[in-house]
Formats: sequence, C-alpha cells, structure tokens
Amino acid sequence: MKLYDINFDSKHIWHPYTSMTSPMPIYPIVGASGVELELADGRKLIDGMSSWWSAIHGYNHPILNQAAIQQLMKMSHVMFGGITHPAAINLCRKLIDITDNKLECIFLADSGSVAVEVALKMALQYWQSLGKKKCHFVALEGGYHGDTFGAMSVCDPNNSMHSLYEGYFSKNFFIQAPKYSFYEKWYPDDLISLKKILNKYADKIAAIIIEPIVQGAGGMRIYNSNYLASVRKLCNDYHILLIADEIATGFGRTGKLFACEHSKITPDILCLGKALTGGYLTLSVTITNRHIADTISKGKAGCFMHGPTFMGNPLSCAIAAASITLLMNSPWEKLVKDIEIQLMTELFPLKDQPQVADVRVLGAIGVVEMKMPVNVPELQRYFVAKGVWIRPFGKLIYLMPPYIITNKQLSKLTQAIRDIVIKQNNK
Repeated sequence: MKLYDINFDSKHIWHPYTSMTSPMPIYPIVGASGVELELADGRKLIDGMSSWWSAIHGYNHPILNQAAIQQLMKMSHVMFGGITHPAAINLCRKLIDITDNKLECIFLADSGSVAVEVALKMALQYWQSLGKKKCHFVALEGGYHGDTFGAMSVCDPNNSMHSLYEGYFSKNFFIQAPKYSFYEKWYPDDLISLKKILNKYADKIAAIIIEPIVQGAGGMRIYNSNYLASVRKLCNDYHILLIADEIATGFGRTGKLFACEHSKITPDILCLGKALTGGYLTLSVTITNRHIADTISKGKAGCFMHGPTFMGNPLSCAIAAASITLLMNSPWEKLVKDIEIQLMTELFPLKDQPQVADVRVLGAIGVVEMKMPVNVPELQRYFVAKGVWIRPFGKLIYLMPPYIITNKQLSKLTQAIRDIVIKQNNK
C-alpha cells in the first residue's frame, strides 16, 4: 500500500470546493516547519497562505508542540456539559484580557462556521427573551461567513453557494458593500443602502453581521474604517445588534490585534477562530457582553440552546492559550508592519500591468486582483515549481504569510506572483 497514493486520494477523498469527477491537482505534504511545507518528494515550499489564515506562528513551533504534549498527557478531551477544566478557564481568561472589556461571556465552539451559527442564535434568542420578533439579519454583498446553513444565509447571495440552496434559508437583507477603500477618503453616501433597509425593516432585524475592514473569501476587499464606525452608530440608533466576524482578521492579521480596533468600535457579539490555535487544531469562540448573556439566560429557555460535543476541547484550549501568550509576548506589531511595507513595495508595481485590476495591502495581507478569473490548477503548478505555496481563487492571487516569515522568504513569494502576472500579460 502506498502511503501517499494520489490516485486513491483523487478517487475517494473530497477536498474543499473540488469536483469528484474532475478533481483539481493535489500535492502530498509530509511535514511542515517554520514557514515551509515539505512535499513527499522532498521539495520545500514557502507557505504564503498560513493554512488559510491560521498558522500565524508558522509550523511545528516548539512552544505550541509542548503545550499540546503537556495537555495530551493529562487528557485530550472531556465533555463540557457539567464539567470544566483548567485549559478552558485559562484560555477564556486570556481572551477576556485581550478583547474589549465589555465582552466578557464566552462560548467555546468547534469552527468558524459554528461560531457564526452561535452568534446568529445568540441574537435571535436575545430578542426572543425580550419578547420581540426580530428574526432577520443584514449582511454585506460580497460577504462570507462560513459554509453551514445559518452562515450561508448571511453570505453573499449572488457570488457564493447561497443560490444552490435557495428556498432552504431564512430570508435576510443584503446591502451594498462599502465602496471606499481603507486608504481613500470616506463619504457618508456609503451608507445609503444600509439606511434604506433600516428605515423600512429595523423592527424585524435582529443584527447586522459584518467582517470588519476586510471581506475575506468574498473578494479580499479592504474597506474604509469609517464605514464600520458608522455601522456601529446606526446599530445603536436603530436598536440592532452588531456581530463582528473576526474569524479571519483576528489576532493581528490586519495590523491591529482585532480589526474592529481600526474603527475604535466594540461589537455586541464577536466571532474568533482560525489563528486562535495557531493553526494546530480547530477551535472558535463567540464572545458577547454581560447584558446579552443575562437576557438570554432569563428568557423562556432559561439557557443558551447550543452545545457541541467537542465544545471546550482541552487539547485545543491548551494550545490556543499558548498561542495567545506566544503572540502577545512577540513583537507581532512590528512583524506585521514589516510584512505590510514589503508587500506594498513589491506588489504595488503590478498595478501598472494591463491584466491587473487592483493591488491591495493591509497588515500581513497582500492581494493582486486580476481582471479575469485565473486558471487555478495552472497557477498552482507554476507556484509549486517555483518553490512556493500560493492558492489563488477567482480573480485573486493573494498572500497571508505567517508572521515569522523572513524578508527573503517573502520576496520569493512576491517574485513568484510578479512573474506569473507578467507571464499572464504576455500570453
């Protein structure tokens, strides 16, 4: 039996967003260390994706490895119903310390999508407990909040899987995405679409859910911080909750510890995931304020109605706590700022290329948007041949490297992007 049988994998294993009849090429990874992934044939790839935003410290980190080993020797899992443990308490204490002091009640969930499901349910139960029938949500066009049903119901209705399940979702309201970028002057006309919905339907709306500053999988758009600040004010004015989906942006990725800090706002409900465990295990959290938690608890159900089997998994909690400590004890702000400067220097010249629509950079995020969709398998093969791991989608070729990446390693990533963009333009 082959240990890395690609034919078996292609025939039997479903990968994300991939056809079983015409699967995309896959690359067997046998190890990872620092910012490098090791292929089965021994080649090393510099990782430009942080395993979809999560591996901010790189791979095989000795401190996180030790946290995992120490917890594993005690217990890997125990149910959270009627039980607590030091790993969960330690993690939640750290989360309360680093998030806004108004956010103090934490629900430990499984994944980013589940954190969003929990946030939506919190909002619904909150209004139910107050005797109000507010059961719809407002979300942005171009937004992405996960692949489970509740999360899909607040994802972009036109450019996602949403349309495949039409008729199964609750009906929500979608507003135009903010049009002014992070570095542009902002104008209040950005709010016209939202104000129209609020003026007409505020009494039916439980919450607005938004990805702060960066719309991730919906197009890697980076919008003006004044927009988010204005949304917060409108939520207050119309008595609507604000859910901030920071699953992708949390833990320093945008240059602030949390992207909401760019706008100096506090959401009513905050979702975190991805980088929470440094990319080691799946874990997410949904954090809310005491008023919402108490209101739900005093409602008809007498509790919050959600409880995953692996909620508060000790192994995940222990690693997450170690990851937060590692981050907070590191010069992460300087590391992210240095990455931002280098991405700007090395990617911005691509704006002059005829097939490039835009280049965007914020923190440790760099995006080259092409005018036409790219051939993902073709570009993937090219990048692997160049010794880098970059996973494009749609029209986007983008980077979100681990914070520990060196200048030389980052230049290898940006050079590969520059080379392929120029090559595409010369076709």
